[in-house]
Amino acid sequence: MAEQISMASLRSIPLSYASCSIGCKPSHTLAQKLAAISSAGYVAIELSFPDIKQYAEQKLNKPVQPDNFPELTAAAEDIGRLCKQMSLDVMMLQPFANFEGWPKGTVERENSFTRARAWIQLMEACGTEMLQVGSTDIIEDKISTDREDIVRDLRDLADMLAKHKFRMAYENWCWSTHASTWRAVWDIVKEVDRPNVGLCLDTFQTAGSEWADPRSPDGLLQGVSKAELETQWKESMAALSKTIPANKIYVLQISDAYKPPTPFEDKIKGGLRPQGQWSHDFRPMPYDGGYLPIEDVTKAVLRTGFRGYFSMEIFDNGPDGKGKDYELAQFAKKTMESMQRLLKNVAETS
Repeated sequence: MAEQISMASLRSIPLSYASCSIGCKPSHTLAQKLAAISSAGYVAIELSFPDIKQYAEQKLNKPVQPDNFPELTAAAEDIGRLCKQMSLDVMMLQPFANFEGWPKGTVERENSFTRARAWIQLMEACGTEMLQVGSTDIIEDKISTDREDIVRDLRDLADMLAKHKFRMAYENWCWSTHASTWRAVWDIVKEVDRPNVGLCLDTFQTAGSEWADPRSPDGLLQGVSKAELETQWKESMAALSKTIPANKIYVLQISDAYKPPTPFEDKIKGGLRPQGQWSHDFRPMPYDGGYLPIEDVTKAVLRTGFRGYFSMEIFDNGPDGKGKDYELAQFAKKTMESMQRLLKNVAETS
């Protein structure tokens, strides 16, 4: 039987904020972002790799290459200390992408594992024990979509992380070519079968793969009637709540989505598929102009019994995707109000 959602149980949920999803100007420093996040009442952050790189460049006053791991690791150490000063835990390092599926013996596979070892150093440096891994978006034909290859690589990465007592949170990206839905990543996590591998679920990614589509005029999934869509969606959320053990969910990321003003073209643009473009610019906080059924996803996850991290991860460039100007502290406070409203709305009892 699905877990009942009491407001009392929701008060224990630790609230996090993704560092990559605040700041609308290049001049906004990581220190300013962290101060805004902390002052809004969040207790942790997801630390993004681009923020580490930007911090290193600002500190050293020079460009830092993404593979310059000595300088990036030193920056991560500084960021870890900065977070402690602001009473913020580093809940997770993200986004580790396009790792799994490269053929054995290729330079790309060797580079992926070199990168994995370096990211583990970054985790140690900033003081986090969890790595977010996004389900690969395979644009290049040479990357395998074979389940056996995917599972093999993730097992290897899990074992590398386990040596440091680290965990992996595997996430379905709705534009992924091999695992775009919660069911797909859950099937993979079950096959990987490692105690330190669980799920990073996301309200946007879940609804964006099964309910919405930025390429359609009404913003809804194509190929089914609205009635069929509603039935399928409800069945999927019920299955999620009954299928995934709470201890295999490591974090729930929170965001909504704007319906694009005009449907996206069905083509790769800037290296991103349509859903990736949508994710990059059209993701507001809850109750701020979006249209996804994010409360349904949140309830389904909570009904598993999960009461771990809720993490705000939004990429809000406005309803037209062209940019949005705001003051950091006020924006962070508004996101916390949005998060609290979501918690209140999904509670079924006091």
